[in-house]
Amino acid sequence: MSRRWDCCKISLQAPPLDYSFRGISFIQDLLTEEPRAGPKAIKRSPDGKLLTQALRLNNNTINELTDFTSAMEQLLEHPDELSWVDLSFNDLPTIDPVLTTYHNLRALYLHGNSIQSLSEVDKLAGLPRLRTLTLHGNPIEEEKGYRSYVLSVLPHLKSFDFSGVTKQDRSTAAIWRRMHVKPKKVKKRLEDY
Repeated sequence: MSRRWDCCKISLQAPPLDYSFRGISFIQDLLTEEPRAGPKAIKRSPDGKLLTQALRLNNNTINELTDFTSAMEQLLEHPDELSWVDLSFNDLPTIDPVLTTYHNLRALYLHGNSIQSLSEVDKLAGLPRLRTLTLHGNPIEEEKGYRSYVLSVLPHLKSFDFSGVTKQDRSTAAIWRRMHVKPKKVKKRLEDY
C-alpha cells in the first residue's frame, strides 16, 4: 500500500503523458509512438510504467477509443487513477463508454470533435468526480438548450466549455430540465384501482 501511495503522490504532480500533434489515428499507436518531451520528465515505476494521472491526446485524428483501456494498462502504473484527459480536436463522433470506467476522471476535454447527439452527454453522468468538461466546437453545440442540457445532466460541473458554472447557470438548468424532461411514469398495480 505504501508503494502505491508514493506512486500516486508522484503521479498527481507529474506532467501529462503528451501525445498531442502526433498524427495518431488509433489508440494502439500510443504503444509504438514516442510521447512529446516536456520540460519536466515523467517518472517511472520500478516496472517501467509511467507515473502520471494525465493524458494529452489532442490534435490527432482519433475517431474511436478501441483498445484505450489496454493501452492505459500498458503505459501507466495506475491507470485507474487517470484524472485528466484531453481528447480535443480529434474526429470522435460519440463519447465512448470506456471513458466512464475511469471514476477518478476530474477533467475531460472533448471540444473540437464530431459529437452529433446531445444525448451522448448522458454517458458522463456516471463520473462522480468530473468537474471540468469541454464540448464546444462539436455539432451538439448548435442544439437548442445545449448548455442547460449538459448542466442538468452533470450538475456537479464547476467549469463547462472553459467558463465557470454559476448559480444562475444551475438554476436555469434545473428549470430547463423540469420543462423538457418528462418524469418516468409509475406503473400502478391493478389492485390500486
